[in-house]
Amino acid sequence: MTPDQKFARWVHVSLVAFVVLFVYFLMADLWLPLTPQSRVMHTVVQVAPQVSGQVAEVYVHNNQHVKAGEVMFTLDQRPYQLALDKAKLVLENASVQNDQYDASIASAEANLAAARAQAAELSREASRMKHLIRQGGVSRQQADQTLSQYDAARARVKAAEAQVQQMEVQRGLSGESNLRLRQARNALSQAQLNLSYTEIRAEEDGVISNLQVEPGTYARAGTSMAALVGDEADVIADFREKSLSHVRPGDGAAVVFDALPGEVFEARVDAVDAGTRQGQLAADGTLAAPQSTDRWVRDAQRQRLHLSLTENPELLQSLPSGARATVQLYPIGGPAAWLGTLQIHAVSLMHYIY
Repeated sequence: MTPDQKFARWVHVSLVAFVVLFVYFLMADLWLPLTPQSRVMHTVVQVAPQVSGQVAEVYVHNNQHVKAGEVMFTLDQRPYQLALDKAKLVLENASVQNDQYDASIASAEANLAAARAQAAELSREASRMKHLIRQGGVSRQQADQTLSQYDAARARVKAAEAQVQQMEVQRGLSGESNLRLRQARNALSQAQLNLSYTEIRAEEDGVISNLQVEPGTYARAGTSMAALVGDEADVIADFREKSLSHVRPGDGAAVVFDALPGEVFEARVDAVDAGTRQGQLAADGTLAAPQSTDRWVRDAQRQRLHLSLTENPELLQSLPSGARATVQLYPIGGPAAWLGTLQIHAVSLMHYIY
């Protein structure tokens, strides 16, 4: 075979290999998609106090595992204890004030009863005077004096009624419906709640990270002092939209972690995200800004899906949040699934090198 014939032969072999690989990648992208753009994601909670104060005690350290409800650090409770004591005094004072109003109402009602009795007596006296005047038994002056006294008595009755009503309004409703007592109890509940906030507790099981707290540090309400990396985790993977055309929640998958080369773990597709940030419009009052490009073929859009391990699911708790992984999907069975298995095992072996 001449050199030209050998060269032509190698050209033909290369072209055939290129066509075979090109067809394989086209088929693999649809029927056995794989992506290295995958990570382990834990829930991360910002640890921030809900009240301000100086840190008194720190009970945890960085990278310590804590249980939900466990106290991590406490603030100086003295200001909040004083506020609680003050709220208790306000409640006690409100109760005393109500007792005073009750006594005042009782006194006003007694005055009202006396005024009504006096007015009733003068009413009868005025009636007798009118009868005697018609018979000429009394002078007009005496009758007028009695009538004036009766009018004054009726005025005193109205004044006493108004005083009773005023006292009742100031007293407010009785029992649990009393406004003054309800306000005092609300202030007491708020003071108790603020005192409980001086104990910063873990919201869930997890590991403390980036702890920036020492005794004496002044903590501000709402300012993060640490991060709590939760035990719960899943695997997120970003695929091109075309690669997910045959993928549905519940489909099988395989995951290889960079931290565990040579090992392949069975997984399951749990969900596909409803969209990406590019598909969200901000209602900020500005007009739309369409993207322009002179490229004939635009960059492929990636969509995120979530997976869980069906084999050794507790492994995710031991891996740090953000740990890299490679995900192989099995949207269809048969030879495609077999080739996908070979593909992901080859990737797992390559992780020994890089």
